[in-house]
Amino acid sequence: MNERERLRDLTDYQILDTAQDRELDEIVEIAAAICDTPISLISLIDDTRQWFKSKFGDNVPDESPRDQAFCQHALHTPKEVLVVQNPLEDVRFKDNPFVTGSPNIRFYAGAPLETPKGNVLGTLCILDDKPRTISEKQKKALMLLAKKVMEFLNARKIILQQKGEIELSAEKLRKLTDNAPGVIYQFEMTAKGSMYFVFISKGISTLHPSLRPELIMKNPELAFSVIHKDDIEMVQKSIQTSFENLTLWDIEYRVVMEDGSVSWHLGKANPEKKEDGTVVWYGTFQNISNRKEYEQTLEQIAFDISHVLRRPVTTILGFASLIEKHEMDAIKLKEYSGYIKTVAEELDIFTRKLNETYNAKKLKLADAGK
Repeated sequence: MNERERLRDLTDYQILDTAQDRELDEIVEIAAAICDTPISLISLIDDTRQWFKSKFGDNVPDESPRDQAFCQHALHTPKEVLVVQNPLEDVRFKDNPFVTGSPNIRFYAGAPLETPKGNVLGTLCILDDKPRTISEKQKKALMLLAKKVMEFLNARKIILQQKGEIELSAEKLRKLTDNAPGVIYQFEMTAKGSMYFVFISKGISTLHPSLRPELIMKNPELAFSVIHKDDIEMVQKSIQTSFENLTLWDIEYRVVMEDGSVSWHLGKANPEKKEDGTVVWYGTFQNISNRKEYEQTLEQIAFDISHVLRRPVTTILGFASLIEKHEMDAIKLKEYSGYIKTVAEELDIFTRKLNETYNAKKLKLADAGK
């Protein structure tokens, strides 16, 4: 037996110093009943002590030094029940404090708790205060009960490992959502109209510094309180429509910031309906102020081109048409050429100013996006 590996195996079970388990307490009580002994224990041995996970009987401490443990002698025989018929006649135990004093052990039998790796963690043992024997059927019963103990411990170990993996995955997901652009959330509304956020990422504090995830999950009305007064009814109606028709929730609305400025937000979510009528939305919030400003800039450009540039262009086209239709002498051509030059210069000045204006807006948008 490799003691280092055995101790590592024991540590992996995360069982030492844990609270009582009803299932294991019942097993030690059954063991005592089958073997008709006043004491039965589940004992686990670490590097310095034996610790009792479950106890049946009186005058038994929670733990004792390892060098006083009967069970440590069963660590090397995983397939056998260790039986000590009279410790007073056994050189290994005759001076043991549990033999010379309370609980005055005069009989011991311990079935090893063997792990799938072949290590023995301790024993399921029975104790008596008078010398006696144990039948083969009782030995077999102890081995079967010890196997049940290990089935419980192995199942518990798997559950703990899965819980750890779930917690790790949840932590990774939390980090991903917290660092994702915008906000990721889960929102629910019951058939009676009660609304609440099941989850909302930390991005909400970046979107609106006065909002924090833990506060919104306690009071979802906070998320609605920052919506522009002229948009709140539209937002509420859109949620109700999505609830009733299970249609994609996709809406742009304004939000009032702490300094009174206005930002544009985009909300998107896919609804799912539960059996109880509750609708769950999984979606995102994003700040689209830059996009809105960009769209407005494009609209202004289109307006300027359509209205401001139309007059000089029309004038030039008119002069060109006159020149084509009429024969003109050099003096008249020179006169028309002067008109065209004047209009062209006006057009050049205007387009330069237009270019400077939109370059400035472009830089502003770029800085806002950093």
